Amino acid sequence: MKVKIAAFGCEEIVSRITNYVNYQDDVEIVPFVYSESSETAELVEKAVMCDIYLFAGALPYLYAKEKIDKKRLPAVQITFDEYMILTSFYRVRNYHKQELNRLSIDVLDSHHVDEVLSELEIDDTEIHTYSFGQDNDIDLDRIAAFHEEMWKQGKSDYALTAIHEVELILREKNIPASCMQIPMLNIERTIEQAKSIATLNQSKNAQIVAGYFRIKNFDVVKQRTGDLLAQEVLLKLHQILLKYARKTYSSVLTSGNNEFVLFGTQGILNHITNHYRDFPLLQEIQRTLNIPVDIGFGLGLTAKQAEDNAKSALEACSHSSESTCYIVNERNDTIGPLGVEKEFNTSELYRALIHKARLNNELSYNFIDFIEVRNNEPFSANDIAGYYQVTKRSAERTVKKLLAGEVIKVVGEEKPYVKGRPRKLFQIDQ
Repeated sequence: MKVKIAAFGCEEIVSRITNYVNYQDDVEIVPFVYSESSETAELVEKAVMCDIYLFAGALPYLYAKEKIDKKRLPAVQITFDEYMILTSFYRVRNYHKQELNRLSIDVLDSHHVDEVLSELEIDDTEIHTYSFGQDNDIDLDRIAAFHEEMWKQGKSDYALTAIHEVELILREKNIPASCMQIPMLNIERTIEQAKSIATLNQSKNAQIVAGYFRIKNFDVVKQRTGDLLAQEVLLKLHQILLKYARKTYSSVLTSGNNEFVLFGTQGILNHITNHYRDFPLLQEIQRTLNIPVDIGFGLGLTAKQAEDNAKSALEACSHSSESTCYIVNERNDTIGPLGVEKEFNTSELYRALIHKARLNNELSYNFIDFIEVRNNEPFSANDIAGYYQVTKRSAERTVKKLLAGEVIKVVGEEKPYVKGRPRKLFQIDQ
């Protein structure tokens, strides 16, 4: 099955992306060309039936970020890194005949410029950098005004910008300027990253979810209330599950042993993973029936595997007299109980992320969200990769920082999805 990548960018860069994948059988580019980066937010709404969203630069991504975050869309952006700075400097010196001093430059993150200047042993006082990633809002005129001011004050002879619209503004004012070109290597790497993430998501979509539901100690309930009232309880449970099935695009079956079985795929999986802490289904059943229930969900690549895992999850419920819900995934990990908040100190975790692991604010907040969504359950590097929509290598780098800062600790291993070494499981060290 082909991976469909929605590519957002100007005509030139989208054409380069399309040409690169022309002879690849496993990927298809759906082009979304804009004349101005600000159009990206509107174009995202039109990108239906695509597996992943690729943005040709930081600016179009920033314009679309609110919608991407709100809809939790899988997205990547072409890397703006030291290699892109180096190739841009090469073009400035060899194509535009400008020396690499008395230069103004705008970038998303000035760190990349600092790294290149250090490597080339260039005095950073000769190059004036504007980092628009630190701005609260996107203002092209403000960025252009920075270059204009450097030029008027005689501090720069040439402007190098990461934004095509800024280049046009400066050229209209007769200020020598050029826009950085994205190296082909960066395009290739981003497409491979997009393919990896989309393939991971497709493998998740192929998972089958089975759910087993039963009234706890149903025979005792029948003896206490009588057959008629007991059957009414089962009917109410059945109606709740039918409503839940419609919401999650799944189906409900009766097992014949006063149990119900739910079968579905991504709809149920999304609902479960988004409600580790509260799990509204369990709350509704408790509120309506006022009788303890057991709920076991199983994940698998086949219906049989999902059903067997659901039975194992149901068995885990027998250790409690209260209503409980557990999950057993395709690696036989038991997760739960769902709907029971596992508290942790968010302030303490935030301080550790900033000062010990040395993550930035955005990554720190995202990691706290990740822990909350998973209800502080053990996690692997693969779980981080899936949540952040990044490559496994990137997730492993984050894990290394967290381990080095003693923010997380190893709490076990999980069986691999395919043959290979076991994956380590981690939990916050509180």
